[in-house]
Amino acid sequence: MHIPPTTASRPAAVLTPLGWGTLAGCAVLYAAGFALGYPEPVVLATGGLLALAAALAWSAPRPKLAVHREVTPLKVPRGEAAVAVLSVTNLGRHGLSGLRAQDRIGASEHTVDLPRLPKGAVRTVSYPLPTEVRGEIPVGPLRLVRADPFGLTRRVREYGLPATLLVRPRTVALPVPPSGKAHHLEGPTSDNAPSGTVTFHTLREYVVGDDLRHVHWRSSARTGTLMVRQLIDASLPTTTVVLDTRGLTELAVDAAASVALAAAGAGFPVRLLTGDGPLPSTRSDAETVLDWLATVREGRKPVTETVRLARGGGSLVLITADPEEAGRAAGVRRRFERVICVYVGTGAVGVPGVKVMPIASLDALPLAWGAR
Repeated sequence: MHIPPTTASRPAAVLTPLGWGTLAGCAVLYAAGFALGYPEPVVLATGGLLALAAALAWSAPRPKLAVHREVTPLKVPRGEAAVAVLSVTNLGRHGLSGLRAQDRIGASEHTVDLPRLPKGAVRTVSYPLPTEVRGEIPVGPLRLVRADPFGLTRRVREYGLPATLLVRPRTVALPVPPSGKAHHLEGPTSDNAPSGTVTFHTLREYVVGDDLRHVHWRSSARTGTLMVRQLIDASLPTTTVVLDTRGLTELAVDAAASVALAAAGAGFPVRLLTGDGPLPSTRSDAETVLDWLATVREGRKPVTETVRLARGGGSLVLITADPEEAGRAAGVRRRFERVICVYVGTGAVGVPGVKVMPIASLDALPLAWGAR
């Protein structure tokens, strides 16, 4: 895929700070030479101007390049590898030297010096992207800089549009949260659910094999795309995950993502809540859950009211570092088939009727979860 240059970026060669300094120095030398009557400053100034003229002649030609930069993967768990792969092809008649790629990554800038590009040659370089911090990391725009060997002039041209790297939480494999009903463990049974248990969940695009009786004709006419109603078995256990975002830590987000992914990955309904409200989406699939948790930020509201108002049924999993919030979870245990508190911290926290799992690292979660 060729990345075309942006329409607004066709600049001519310009002087660098060193070039402007050289020009100013030449002016001073000329003035001193003529004022004092010495030929040496004039000779030096003339040499400086000749160097500037040569540098402008070097940078003036507009290089013909095919540029392709790919961020792979676009979504990655925190701490895992992601790279940008840059490929530059020289489409011009002459070889090119002095090319440098500048790619903005978040708030910093990554610079790569490209080797000489003969006519028709392709150069491919890759560079790592930071994935230590969860969230959206803008990558780009990509700029190619051609400078003369003395660094007096340069030509800068932007290529393509910025990309976005989404750093998601880390997760560990967990079994589906238990519901206390044996038939729930058989998995989603929406197509063969008992009468009265199937309910509308969301609309999605039609795929081959869908039942045409589920086509939503009004939405299809409005969007121009065949849309079908996605139904779920309301008898399936819902996992309600409540994340306390006060004093938010990466461990808490990773634990919430692991619990939600266990249920969503198995096709069970998931409700994801914080003190600020529910997941801002009608979908509860694994991709949506991980994308939202990638950008969740620290909040100020406690989850007490959120837990109190949460719709009952299925399992409630509270992730918090506040022992008082863990204690309050006991007040809703009668509305849920099971209440679990993943306590992010050390120390003993006992809550009657609530399974408390203290963890100090994400690796400790599967062991605590399996010991329920």
